[in-house]
Amino acid sequence: MQASSYHTPVLVEEALSFLVKSKYGLYVDATLGGGGHAEAILRRTEPEGRLIAIDADDDAVAFASRRLAGYGERLTIRNGNFRNFKSILTECSVGGIEGVLFDLGVSSFQLDEPSKGFSFRSDYPLDMRMDRKEGMDARRIVNEYDEQRLADVLWRYGEERQARKIARAIVASRLTRPVESGKDLVRIVEDCVGDRFLTKTLSRVFQAIRIEVNDELENLKTALSDAIDFLVPGGRLAVISYHSLEDRIVKETLRASAATSDTNLSKYLPPAPLKPRLKILTKKFIAPTDSEVQGNPRARSAKLRAAEKI
Repeated sequence: MQASSYHTPVLVEEALSFLVKSKYGLYVDATLGGGGHAEAILRRTEPEGRLIAIDADDDAVAFASRRLAGYGERLTIRNGNFRNFKSILTECSVGGIEGVLFDLGVSSFQLDEPSKGFSFRSDYPLDMRMDRKEGMDARRIVNEYDEQRLADVLWRYGEERQARKIARAIVASRLTRPVESGKDLVRIVEDCVGDRFLTKTLSRVFQAIRIEVNDELENLKTALSDAIDFLVPGGRLAVISYHSLEDRIVKETLRASAATSDTNLSKYLPPAPLKPRLKILTKKFIAPTDSEVQGNPRARSAKLRAAEKI
């Protein structure tokens, strides 16, 4: 499989312009995927820079390991979820890093590979696990969660207005037979919303279930906090997100770490001074250019934010 067919990395030059300050540093790519950003970091830091790359997906690790084999000891790849950022870097005997990149969401390969069950165009069994070693998959969620819990997932993680109606329909359908495949779930949603808004609704439903399966938002909060801890003074954090829930967490985390006062103590007390940990480098998120979106339509929703450790 060619690199370009696995996944086309987004905002590469923009991300690296913030991320890489030194060619002699140790960097982390917390979302290795097809290795596009990782290779760009390694090229930008030749010949001395080193990179630790992390991914939970076995296929991504195998593909990127072959693609990047020529970088030898400059590259260390670890198969694991970035929620374990702290333990992975500790196992690598790392005390501090010059930069860390997060490229969130799913890769083109994960969306296009039917057996992974991420896409609503797949007739394969519902799965959606980034890490196939994890126990919870999409099939268990749609067949075992009660109606209220299902509706909460669809609303919280998909911001789906018809969450209750769809959850009710899923529960009713599985009384007859289990919801086994992507096509099974598509038929249920289609009966609820019809054709006009079907594609957007399916995108939100599948996104919500995927986030629940992989606990993506809580894992992101943990990983961002740990990454900031590992940055040396002057080290950089760059994060590319693809939907509002991810971007909100990134924005709030950066703001909280850059705050110079705590205004939440009491309305009767003056703000308490805080020592900021970060300096935000992107007052507003960086978006892909029109030409990048033309060449890679999946880049259209990407948002890049960056900060520097004080």
